[in-house]
Amino acid sequence: MPLDEDKYPTETGRRRFVKGVVGSAALGSVSIGTAASLNLATAPSGAGGGTTQFVGIENTAGPAPRGLPLIPIEINDAGELQGLWPEVSEVQSGGRTVQVAQEEVGGLTYSSAWFQYCGVQQYRGAQPAADADNFFRVNPSGYDWTSDYESSAKLTVGDFSDYEDWGNGIGRSGLGKPAMANWRSTEDGRPLPVQILRSPEVSRLANGEGPYSDVPAPARNFVQAATTQNFIAWLGKCTHFCCVPKFKGYGGSAKFGGENDVYCPCHQSIYDPFSPVQGQFVALPRPED
Repeated sequence: MPLDEDKYPTETGRRRFVKGVVGSAALGSVSIGTAASLNLATAPSGAGGGTTQFVGIENTAGPAPRGLPLIPIEINDAGELQGLWPEVSEVQSGGRTVQVAQEEVGGLTYSSAWFQYCGVQQYRGAQPAADADNFFRVNPSGYDWTSDYESSAKLTVGDFSDYEDWGNGIGRSGLGKPAMANWRSTEDGRPLPVQILRSPEVSRLANGEGPYSDVPAPARNFVQAATTQNFIAWLGKCTHFCCVPKFKGYGGSAKFGGENDVYCPCHQSIYDPFSPVQGQFVALPRPED
């Protein structure tokens, strides 16, 4: 199988994108089939905020108000992992021309607004048309197995070859191999923090097998389109107080029942990486384009 071949059904819509300029009236509405909206009343001091629907890994315990937004993954011919950034277009809003980054993935609208919280909306790489690097570049401090990597190194499929057996003494081995990564690197030196996981559970989840047969179709369809070769990724910012949650990354997680999940050490919020859900929040406005 070629390294960039998607193992999931072609009808999932993984590469079915929405192109061109999108009408502001359409962007101003929110529905179950639409993942993001532009707040037409955004103040001149910011752009692109407002009520936003997203798909993320579910928050199952702790004070976090919602899940962590998923990032669609692409793998090139060299086996290098990348995060998909939505296509950029322009809309008219309040007499201004505003840039938006959004496209259809798995039947839902994937948008850069998903990542506009916890100050990330201020990062240069979070701006729709930023000249940013979409490769997942390793954060060496994330796990012991990446401690010898250069921070600029691109994560590859080969780095996760032992994912079906990997373990670090936290929880159950063989559930998947995680890494922390930097995404959307720009000259401002503030890449978006990402967690990526390769797990045998991902393809089962995407295809609705076994315990995942009851996952609602919209969320499952998005996962089918946003994952490949058993990789899944999400933004690494806790939706509570913006700490850094990790999958099997903290020894104290077992005390709170999070040893096999994504655990935040600040206030014990727990997220299930294999439970995708649709959610809604108010995205913070980003700086003017």
